[in-house]
Amino acid sequence: MSASDRRVREVFIELSDTLVDDFDVIEFLDRLAARCSELLGVSACGILLADHHGALNLVAASTEQARLVELNQLQNLEGPCFDAFSTGRPVQHPDLRSARGHWPRFTAAAVSSGYLSVQALPMRLRDTVLGAVNLFSKTTGELDADTITLGQALADAATIGIVHQRALARQEIVTEQLQTALNSRILIEQAKGFLSHSLDIGVDEAFALMRSYARANNRRLTDVADEVVQARLTLTPSPSLE
Repeated sequence: MSASDRRVREVFIELSDTLVDDFDVIEFLDRLAARCSELLGVSACGILLADHHGALNLVAASTEQARLVELNQLQNLEGPCFDAFSTGRPVQHPDLRSARGHWPRFTAAAVSSGYLSVQALPMRLRDTVLGAVNLFSKTTGELDADTITLGQALADAATIGIVHQRALARQEIVTEQLQTALNSRILIEQAKGFLSHSLDIGVDEAFALMRSYARANNRRLTDVADEVVQARLTLTPSPSLE
């Protein structure tokens, strides 16, 4: 195994090791941007990620120059990352000095920062595109097929990291909602038992009593149950219970 192959393996192990339950996605992408520059032989790397509105945002850049160029791209809504994001396909321009007609403002900013070629890779999982990885070079020319393949593998690693983080966030929300529901059910059962004992009525009648009060007063049933248990609300049986 060559030194370069060994380093590629080390980087993928390093990235996979960061995908733990509490990993910091920004730190992960900052590290990825730096490793892209190192492994792919490019001058800089920027990573743009779509928010829940579908708008791209800068989340990582390996250099300050690249960060400023990426911000220019976002401000003017033009550049290779926008094309890669919208099409889901890699976008490459070997000489930005001849790309002024396609991305005039992005190209001007990139060239003035010393970047002469660019390669954008989509962060894609099946039919969903999450963002794009931008590779800047200070020399002209296309990246070879092996480099692009490795770059796409790194972009895929970033995509897996983002999907992993979002899945965990969704799971936490679902778990929290479930726990809230369980807590509410326990509280309602406690209130039913309290009313059944204190009013000498059946538990079904106690529940109907709380439900009727909640509906008549436009209250949440859980809030009514809590006030009953805390003895802040006194209910009396009614012959008109639903």
